[in-house]
Amino acid sequence: MDFRFSEEQEMMRRMARDFADNEIAPYAQEWDEKDEFPEETVKKMHEVGLLTIGVPAEYGGPGLDHVAQNLVVEEISRGDAGIATTMVASTLLGPDPVLIAATDEQKKWWYGRELEGCMTAFALTEPGAGSDVAGMSTRCEKVGDEYILNGTKQFITNGGVAGLYTVFTTMDRKLGHRGMCAFMVDRDTPGISVGPKENKLGIRSSNTTQVIFEDVRVPAKNLLGKEGDGFMICMKTLDISRACIAAMATGISQAAFEASVKYSFERQQFGQPIFNFQAIQFILADMAQYIEAGRLLYLSASSRQDMGLPYTEQASLSKCFCGDTAMKVTTDAVQVYGGYGYTKEYPVEKYFRDAKIMQIFEGTNQVQRVVIANDIRRNFK
Repeated sequence: MDFRFSEEQEMMRRMARDFADNEIAPYAQEWDEKDEFPEETVKKMHEVGLLTIGVPAEYGGPGLDHVAQNLVVEEISRGDAGIATTMVASTLLGPDPVLIAATDEQKKWWYGRELEGCMTAFALTEPGAGSDVAGMSTRCEKVGDEYILNGTKQFITNGGVAGLYTVFTTMDRKLGHRGMCAFMVDRDTPGISVGPKENKLGIRSSNTTQVIFEDVRVPAKNLLGKEGDGFMICMKTLDISRACIAAMATGISQAAFEASVKYSFERQQFGQPIFNFQAIQFILADMAQYIEAGRLLYLSASSRQDMGLPYTEQASLSKCFCGDTAMKVTTDAVQVYGGYGYTKEYPVEKYFRDAKIMQIFEGTNQVQRVVIANDIRRNFK
């Protein structure tokens, strides 16, 4: 078992860290305060290849393995979780249904658009369907050589800035998961509109909106897989993405930890740095333990993906643990800062707010515990 990164993995990690340190972290507080989507920085991300890390080599991309992809995700999230959310949704989550189920012709069209700079989004959640994805109400109806889509998607990352969507629909709600379909949809298709940007607790530099479909005509050739494959495509996509979320959560935790250590050396109380007090040392030691354990969990899940081994359980373990770790570490970071940690003058209150979503999206941590428990039942029954 070799824990060393390959030359390519280490190169990508360092490139992402340098970009985060120089192009993201210095501006993250301002983006958060203004609730601003940083268009110019996102353009720079595309120019250096950060918005195409999920494109396979055979379609003109870098062909990175999952370990390298998620190392990049951690480093960008360490700079700002909002912009990391933008990146993950555009180059990994949105395109994952294409990676899983598209034909060669479909992949050429989709990845070609990505390489040109088109952002993407994953349109699954609805106002009345979150964890219960099979309960969605967005309909698709086959008419000739087209499908007509009607419905509303909720909390869609990149909803207002994406040029391409992967959209999940149902042929008939009575069919449950057997009626789900997945489509590649061009944003410029008539009938698509975007709701106002959500005013969120955290990850405020990311664009999150409703996406509304009213009699949207999608060519039948844009159907991914066949009718009824949507649920399978969705579940496989979420399996892949959960290690990404774990990496994002680890990036937030790492940033909060580094800020806390630095502050503990600088802050003086009773004539000495607060780091000298065992109470602070124990908090920092716990942070270090949880972060390293979470990092190993997401790397384990990522490595299993790259080796073609089953990874569903590891993906849920990593997403759940790292999401909970992010909340614990950022809460403790605020405590290390004391009253100053409760103000916007210092970065830890932002890390605290950014961390909460890591326990919610891509399947709540309660859902992850259900997945883990089901694996326990199968393994020990």
